[in-house]
Amino acid sequence: MDHQSTELLSPPAPSAEAADVELVDVTKRFGDVAAVDGIDLTVQPGEFLSLLGPSGCGKTTTLRLIAGFERPDEGEVRIGGRDVSRLPAYKRDVNTVFQSYALFPHLNVLENVAYGLKQRGLGRRERRARALEMLTLVRLGGFEPRKPRQLSGGQQQRVALARALVMNPRVLLLDEPLGALDLKVRKELQIELKRIQVDVGITFVYVTHDQEEALAMSDRVAVMNRGRIEQLGPPGEIYDRPATEFVAGFIGDTNFVRTNGSEVAIRPERMRVSREGKGLGGSVVTTMVIGPAVQCVVRLEDGQEVLVREQRSGQEQGVEALAEGERVVVSWADNEALELGGTNE
Repeated sequence: MDHQSTELLSPPAPSAEAADVELVDVTKRFGDVAAVDGIDLTVQPGEFLSLLGPSGCGKTTTLRLIAGFERPDEGEVRIGGRDVSRLPAYKRDVNTVFQSYALFPHLNVLENVAYGLKQRGLGRRERRARALEMLTLVRLGGFEPRKPRQLSGGQQQRVALARALVMNPRVLLLDEPLGALDLKVRKELQIELKRIQVDVGITFVYVTHDQEEALAMSDRVAVMNRGRIEQLGPPGEIYDRPATEFVAGFIGDTNFVRTNGSEVAIRPERMRVSREGKGLGGSVVTTMVIGPAVQCVVRLEDGQEVLVREQRSGQEQGVEALAEGERVVVSWADNEALELGGTNE
């Protein structure tokens, strides 16, 4: 590997004090609607951060503000400590991977990956060397002569990723890049994306509505709702200590159970169901096997429905042995109820 190609895998050296991305009190309105409402966000060099939330929460608009496809009405967008709020996208040290692969159908894989380098004026030999290195990184070595139509969806997305990475941006922005793929390919590429991000060390800002995807890949997750960040933290903290009822309800499955004049939040895997004992009485609505787990919906005596989930043992026992309409008791340990109200960093 020559010196030039070694440099390809090294992101631009950040200044010691500067974050790779900073949003400072950023607001973006469309008419009377604040799509992004005064948010503050700091992304450190080499971090994999996901913007997670339902449709309309502001996550894609936030990404577009970082990319330069939108301009903030208020606040500042900084890349490497520099205010780029008024700079066009092509003058920012970022690159974007979209859900639509946007590959050139008339170019082969190698030419697609090298296209941006050609626009920069790099020589043919250097373009080829860098493109080949990126294709090796995304495990598409040997696919250079193929056209996009000869590739699967997952392979096309790898080409799009290689095309973005070959430009060696300070920050790579990914807008639901796996959304069009089937579940198995998505899971495979989740692992690959995290591996690639660790290998190249470039900062990733990733937009998704898929909570499992965000929790699996990210160093930190920003859960967004109505244009604001409801909670920002590591995946384990987001799941175990949700700061708000919205986060508890959006991340994973959560039962909100009214009991003794108050409401508690409990994850399905923290609840127990048995034929007898102390707890809340009810009856089984349905039992469902979902791969390695089995879950049961129980209608409590006051009409509330709760979800109970446990790992399968390989034998029909526990939740899996319960029949529709059977009388049961639902319980949980006091320390297994979620405490809503963590910190919003």
